[in-house]
Amino acid sequence: MASTSDIRNGLCIRYNHDIYKITEFLHVKPGKGPAFVRTKMKSVTTGKVLDNTFSAGHKIEDVRVETHKFQYLYHDGEFFHFMNQEDYTQIRLTEAALDRPDLLKEGEVVTVLINTEDNMPLSVDMPASVVLEVTHADPGVKGNTATNATKPATVETGAEVNVPLFINEGDKIRIETEKGTYKERVKE
Repeated sequence: MASTSDIRNGLCIRYNHDIYKITEFLHVKPGKGPAFVRTKMKSVTTGKVLDNTFSAGHKIEDVRVETHKFQYLYHDGEFFHFMNQEDYTQIRLTEAALDRPDLLKEGEVVTVLINTEDNMPLSVDMPASVVLEVTHADPGVKGNTATNATKPATVETGAEVNVPLFINEGDKIRIETEKGTYKERVKE
């Protein structure tokens, strides 16, 4: 058993007969009244996001998890297939277990959280950023880079990202996986 002081991003807890992963939290100490923790939790089975408030000192049942490095192999329409980098065993996960499946490129190494009680995979943590090649973008106009104007661009995984006007087809860009936003152009 843990308490609200143990809440952090990525913590998996058992709540309402399901397992949830904490994605955001905020400790609040108002001027009047008791302290509380406001959380945003994502169900690892359904992908449903839930806002919840715990009073300070509330006991929560945490789920013991292990993290393993897995390599993304392919998507067959229904499942996403991954391979363990240590023993080469393969697992398959539904889209609900993934935060940003549209940014997954074949060969990408991700961290998979596995429940130690039943060895079932719970969720996938993407790297902080990924480098993808732009496959389609309208051509940029010279001299149009002084403003923060953006245009939509399609990357090699099929995801659409807003990029600055100077990005062209064939450029490699770094994308923040948490927000799905453009970060920078990558030179080879």
